[in-house]
Amino acid sequence: MKIVVIGGSGLIGSKVVNLLRAKGHDVLAASPNSGVNTITREGLAAALAGASVVVDVANSPSFEDKAVLEFFETAGHNLLAAEAAAGVRHHVALSVVGADRLPDSGYLRAKVAQERLIEHSKIPYTIVRSTQFFEFVGAIAQSAVQGNTIRLSPALLQPIASDDVASAVAEIALGKPRNGIVELAGPEKIPLDSLVRQHLAQVSDRREIIADIHARYFGTELDDKSLTPGAAPILGSIRFADWLRQLPVTA
Repeated sequence: MKIVVIGGSGLIGSKVVNLLRAKGHDVLAASPNSGVNTITREGLAAALAGASVVVDVANSPSFEDKAVLEFFETAGHNLLAAEAAAGVRHHVALSVVGADRLPDSGYLRAKVAQERLIEHSKIPYTIVRSTQFFEFVGAIAQSAVQGNTIRLSPALLQPIASDDVASAVAEIALGKPRNGIVELAGPEKIPLDSLVRQHLAQVSDRREIIADIHARYFGTELDDKSLTPGAAPILGSIRFADWLRQLPVTA
């Protein structure tokens, strides 16, 4: 079966490509670097020719409100139109747990716009909403720097390893379309400030972390339900503490 992975050279996409190829499928890793561009439509029709499944794990190069919305709307329109012309039978898209609960975040508003395009298309689909990846905890810390301190919400997250995300996305891509939303999460809930504190300790970063219930997370305030999944998510198996031990320790 031919499967096209949009964003196939990224963190999640490259792992999904490898997993699907290992199962014997014909997988195209599509990205602007490989000549497939969902914004300009360059190479898109040729890439989708003969494809049964498209997995979209591409991300916007900018998180600025206007730019990220334009990216997901333009890419979504172009990709879904090309899929309809090619006769694609299953569209799988990676989104974010809680995206529809946090309208103050421009990035999450853009993900909701992407989801709506998918839901309103005629292509069978599965939207996979994931919690935050372990691999982005360092970037979260940097986004919250204020002078020599890092100010973060103590709200609960249920973060997940990218390996667990990729495994679930690959499995879903090989299954029947759900025509709905599936949630992915890690095996444990951790307060955001504690999550970052553990990460910084592992890499010997001694900056002070201040817990603040009003601290914004990419433009929005959080509570314990903002970015945690509902009652029946697919759970990853990798715990944050175990993942941390794999990081290099700096002096």
